[in-house]
Amino acid sequence: MKDPKTLTRAEIIRAANDFKSTRKMSKWTVFINTRELPARPLVLEAAGVAPNDPTNSHQAVAILERLGFETRYAKDTSESREPEPDVQERSSEPVAEVILRIAQGVPDSEWAKVPSDLSKNVDRYLYAKRRGK
Repeated sequence: MKDPKTLTRAEIIRAANDFKSTRKMSKWTVFINTRELPARPLVLEAAGVAPNDPTNSHQAVAILERLGFETRYAKDTSESREPEPDVQERSSEPVAEVILRIAQGVPDSEWAKVPSDLSKNVDRYLYAKRRGK
């Protein structure tokens, strides 16, 4: 058994290839290759833990998104959706490469606005304005 928080992208893909579910599709889903799969059961399967593991759906979605997978929430799960045409291409590209590609499109004038101490004081920059400081 493995802690679901330590799963790798390869472990999720390996579990998705063999994943079979007879249950109704859950509200949180993930697209892997061309398949839409239930997020939490897939994460639990990949980790090899029991279905009563305390990992909840939101934690499973966070794990999948951290690994670069597209997740979706649907109030009505009666019909399955097809992924957008470019989902397969995006999901196979490493997250670091996606970030680098996006960062290259940001003008130098905008990078100059980023505080030099952002990595050390990220909480202050993220939450200070919300608290009215």
